[in-house]
Formats: sequence, C-alpha cells, structure tokens
Amino acid sequence: MHFRGVNDVLRKRLKNYYKKQKMTQSLRTDLDQSDTYYDYLCVIDFEATCEENNPPEYLHEIIEFPIALVNTRTLEIEDTFQEYVKPELKPELTEFCTKLTGITQEMVDKAGSFPDVFQRVVDWMREKELGTTHKYAVLTDGSWDMSKFLNVQCRLSSIQYPRFAKKWINIRKSYGNFYKVSRMQTKLTSMLEKLGMKYEGRPHSGLDDSRNIARIAIRMLQDGCELRVNETLHAGQLMSVPGTAPLETAPPPRSPWHKK
Repeated sequence: MHFRGVNDVLRKRLKNYYKKQKMTQSLRTDLDQSDTYYDYLCVIDFEATCEENNPPEYLHEIIEFPIALVNTRTLEIEDTFQEYVKPELKPELTEFCTKLTGITQEMVDKAGSFPDVFQRVVDWMREKELGTTHKYAVLTDGSWDMSKFLNVQCRLSSIQYPRFAKKWINIRKSYGNFYKVSRMQTKLTSMLEKLGMKYEGRPHSGLDDSRNIARIAIRMLQDGCELRVNETLHAGQLMSVPGTAPLETAPPPRSPWHKK
C-alpha cells in the first residue's frame, strides 16, 4: 500500500494550520500592543475620484488627504492637516466628482503626487511625535478609507502600505455598540443628529467631514465611551478585532459617498 498521497495532503493541512495559527497570533500581538489609552486620535476621511455610477472595476484615486487631530485629554481638535492630491490614472476630474466634493480641476492640477503628499503626512505625524512620545490611533467613518481607498492608492503608487494604517477605529461600529442603535442609524448625519449636533461645513469636503467625525468622537469620549481599535487590515484582508462586533454583512454601497 502506498500512503504518499495521503501523507502529502496531511502535511499540507498541517502546514496551513500552523500558518493560520501564526497569523492569528501575530494579529493578536499587534492588537494587544495597540489596546492602550490613546493620547491622540487621527481622524481621516479621504475624498477620491469618482463617477456618478462607478463600474465595479473602477479604481478610486485619493484626491484629498485630511487629518483632524483630536487630543483625548483636552477633548479638542488640536490641529489639522490637509492637502489635495493629483490623480494619475484619470487626471481629469468628472463633473460629478467636482460637484460632490467641491474639489476643482485647478486644485488637483496644482497638487503633488500621492507619494509626495503621503511623505508630508508622515513628516507631520513625526512633528506631532505620534507613535513616539504620544500613543495614537487612526479613526475613520467606516471601513472604506483604509481597506479600500488607501489600500488601492498604495498599490497604484507602488509604495508600501503604512503600518500605522493597518488597524483603526471604525466609529460606526463603536457608535452603534455604545448607543445601542442599528447600522442604519450610523451614517454621519444621523450620528450628529442623534447627539443634538448639526453638520458644520461642506458635506464631502474631506477636512470638514473629518472635523465632524472628530466632533462625534469627542462627544462619545465625554459620554464615557472607550474608543478602541476594532478593525484591522491583516495580510490584505479586512478583519474585525476579536471581542468587538462583527463586520457588516450587508453588501458595500455602489459609491462610498452614499454612506454619509
């Protein structure tokens, strides 16, 4: 009798088992290291190229990189960063994109490439001593910004996906769990309304969106919510952090801007 085929299958199963165990352990280690009190929250809400009806294969390019820096001790927006980005695949913005975001062709024509803007983001974060003197976490309105926009943009720009963006706080999940509301009540405008606030600024402006998301985060901290990392991008896959609510099972919207 020959058992080579059986042994090969068993060997492969064992190898895959240990690989999965190693990935899980690595994920837990990263999360354990990050599950501490954050001095700052970096609230990020990208704006990207789009069409009125994006085809499934459409590649969104980031055209605005904003950050609202929340000091969790003073409960204030301490500083902001904003730069526009010149798209390369489709340098000409659609009329729909300009009308939606308020970003004009002239703005992106004058802007730097994504690698250049991203380097200035990193330099800004270093100036703020984030990750060295101060502990911080990225916070977003949903999963799209990190798992889709930034993930795709880094591949398009041939730069390594940043370590700081591999885990983040999805405020929608935190909000829903803390205030016990359904997923349908976690749109940006709905969250503001429930908290007795109105949107300030221009909707779909990346910086204004970031500021308003930051206002929600500040109110949640004031109400006693412990904002913690609840999503991560591990081995290229979006994962929910163990011990938090599961990822949304509903299909993604046709356009990420329908979320707001």
